[in-house]
Amino acid sequence: MKVLVVGGAGYIGSFMVRLLEEKGIEPIVFDNLSTGHRSAVAPSTMFVRGDLSDQRRIRQVLSSISVDAIMHFASFIEVGESVSEPVRYYYNNVANTIGLLKAMRESRVNRFIFSSSAAVYGNPKTVPIDESHEKRPVNPYGWTKYMVEQILEDISKASEFRYVSLRYFNAAGGDPDGRMGEDHSPETHLIPRLLNSVLKTGIREPLEIFGSDYDTPDGTCIRDYVHVMDLVQAHLLALTYLLDGGRSEVFNLGSGQGASVREVIRAAEKITGMQVPVVEAGRRPGDPPVLIADSKKISKKLGWQPGFSELESVIQTAWKWHSGSPSGYSTSVRRPRKRKEAI
Repeated sequence: MKVLVVGGAGYIGSFMVRLLEEKGIEPIVFDNLSTGHRSAVAPSTMFVRGDLSDQRRIRQVLSSISVDAIMHFASFIEVGESVSEPVRYYYNNVANTIGLLKAMRESRVNRFIFSSSAAVYGNPKTVPIDESHEKRPVNPYGWTKYMVEQILEDISKASEFRYVSLRYFNAAGGDPDGRMGEDHSPETHLIPRLLNSVLKTGIREPLEIFGSDYDTPDGTCIRDYVHVMDLVQAHLLALTYLLDGGRSEVFNLGSGQGASVREVIRAAEKITGMQVPVVEAGRRPGDPPVLIADSKKISKKLGWQPGFSELESVIQTAWKWHSGSPSGYSTSVRRPRKRKEAI
């Protein structure tokens, strides 16, 4: 079995690639390396360097390699940046995905797993949030995800195409063995930002807390942190579900527990034994105050259960990666030697 992993050199995509290989499924990575890392993927993994905006390239791949399904991780993901650069986000996240779906239709690939987001819900009226909650995104990033979900639903109704859309809450954590983790430049996610702040030598840059006046117990945003290894396990279950003839579905992916920014900082200080320098800043545009998942649907239908349900366990694995590879994949033990490039 072969699966095309679009964005397979990125944070979540690279974890997915490794899990597929462990399960005897052959991944083909398609990535432009704009934010991903070639060294996050094993040297023996088939790797195609390409961009989804290059329609000829993706058609070439799908015409030369017969795949059973496609997993799509290649999206821009920063909420604040989507507010300041909406055209860039709509083009990459929506237009390029349409191009991928067109190429799939031409190649008769009918199984698709999409990385969606809790951002489709906007400011929730009730928490925890289940899949039936009203979808009213409050930022362009959330709208791009919701638009793609609508496109997928329409295609599924009109053809044999089947998909699973997975609405992530806050992906976090690293491999418990310390070999893989989160490495963005610049880094905008809370847990790696605060861990990087304590790792820097000399005068440490303080961690900015974006907004301290939300209607939450301590004034900071509350988020549901779901471990990256639990996320990719859900993708594997979704793949099996589709290959077994499952109908198109949408699932939340979260731990079901919320933690405020200040609570995350305290947990990180406990794990690292170091104080996190902080400074309060204004709110970021498009940030809802509270996002907590109700993931009962995927647990009931696919049997998914998060293995890292406690915040401290998530931060502990992230700390192992960051403390062992303080410069990310440039110092990672997975630096490739002989690479297997394709096409």
